[in-house]
Amino acid sequence: MLLAEVARVSKEVAETSARSRKTALLAGLFADAPPEEAGLVISYLSGRLPQGRPGIGWRTLGQEAEPADAPTLTVLDVDTAVGELAATRGAGSVERRGRVLAGLLGRATAAEQVFLRSLLSGEVRQGALDAVALEGVAAAAGVPAADLRRAVMLDGSLPRVAAAVLAEGAQALCTVTLRVGRPVQPMLAGTAKSVAEALGALGPCAVEEKLDGIRVQVHRDGADVRVYTRSLDEITERLPEVAELARSLPGERFILDGEVIGRAPDGRPVPFQEIASRVGSRVDVGAARRTLPVVPCFFDVLAVGEDVLLDLPVRERYAALAALVPEDARVRRLAVEDPGEQEAEAEEFWAETLRRGHEGVVVKGLDSAYAAGRRGRHWLKVKPVHTLDLVVLAAEWGHGRRTGLLSNLHLGARTAEGTYAMLGKTFKGLTDQMLRWQTEALRALATSDDGFTVRVRPELVVEIAYDGLQRSSRYPAGVALRFARVLRHRPDKTAAEADTVATVLAAHAA
Repeated sequence: MLLAEVARVSKEVAETSARSRKTALLAGLFADAPPEEAGLVISYLSGRLPQGRPGIGWRTLGQEAEPADAPTLTVLDVDTAVGELAATRGAGSVERRGRVLAGLLGRATAAEQVFLRSLLSGEVRQGALDAVALEGVAAAAGVPAADLRRAVMLDGSLPRVAAAVLAEGAQALCTVTLRVGRPVQPMLAGTAKSVAEALGALGPCAVEEKLDGIRVQVHRDGADVRVYTRSLDEITERLPEVAELARSLPGERFILDGEVIGRAPDGRPVPFQEIASRVGSRVDVGAARRTLPVVPCFFDVLAVGEDVLLDLPVRERYAALAALVPEDARVRRLAVEDPGEQEAEAEEFWAETLRRGHEGVVVKGLDSAYAAGRRGRHWLKVKPVHTLDLVVLAAEWGHGRRTGLLSNLHLGARTAEGTYAMLGKTFKGLTDQMLRWQTEALRALATSDDGFTVRVRPELVVEIAYDGLQRSSRYPAGVALRFARVLRHRPDKTAAEADTVATVLAAHAA
């Protein structure tokens, strides 16, 4: 397929706000794509490169290239070139990458060059979100969107499943199942304002401590153990303690879901930022393990032996978990079979959890299945403050004792069109350590710097606490955060997992 077709549809999708029109445009493109190229087309429209970021700076991307008169460049040509860019390492790599990029841009028309630069920089912002792309694939393949959605949840890759279903039809979905060694999108929790509200919504439930750690999914098949993050990145080598515990368990084959936390000498949990640094890619694991040992705390099991447990209710999955994992490696929980009689007990569990230094509780319906990749109403998290996960759009250079550090953050929520609406700024809550970390992180994402404000690619997520919302004509959503402060950076979350403007407006209406 010609890249020109992908670029054209990307532009048209960006210019329409109607979800049905976006879906129709994508469905038409996917139907026309050769099955072996469908995965690439979907990845490109979602702004992703299968090889990951090729490491090209803005100066290199901005080099001039005479555009081609007519489109001849295919998506396979682009894939080959990006593969070469990603594989180029060592001395002279910048120059070699520049030559590869110049050759690629030289074969592209003006419209294709615009799309390629956006794709290579991670700036594709045409609103072709995964949910819309999934609906487009379902329409093109003639399969129910719900069936396709479940298959993608189990497989973890929309491009991979889409390529199969576009080539083979509905029968391809029958072969997709949960497999040990292939991570699945984790189930996520909705929110409730109080423990009482959560109990009223769920009925018989379990109240579990909500830990402030790194979400992990642990797969064991015999001696082989793999540890994955919530974004499905493998970090096994960075968490040897987790792998060792998994190998010590009686089961030979299983998938566990849980959190990894660190504990201070007094037993209280250490801040999330320290745990995030502990699993960093450049950390000396041996030294880090000595200075900050971590422990896994599991709260769910998705498979044991040959049995897939996703569709079993929480009460049965927990029984399987308890048979496999010792109590000291399980999240503390309280079973609430009768919410009316046990509300006071649940409230005390919540209060005790906060006293223990954790951030709240997750209340889970005892009869609910594991909805991989979904944020539903069967799991409800309860925190003591109003919080949002927002995306950093820009940051201002600090002054005084913050000179040389990126301080005041411009915060945005996701819109239905796939862009971001700014909701305000804050520099509050940032410790010196957090300031140093975010300055380094945001410099790597910078797209421009006028000496006062650094604009960045919208990728870094921060958890913001706030006291409320107020109407504001300054910001596009019509509301602004009151007394916002940074609780923590969330490098474990992608921008696609940040809160939406709709979430903010719903809170404002409440």
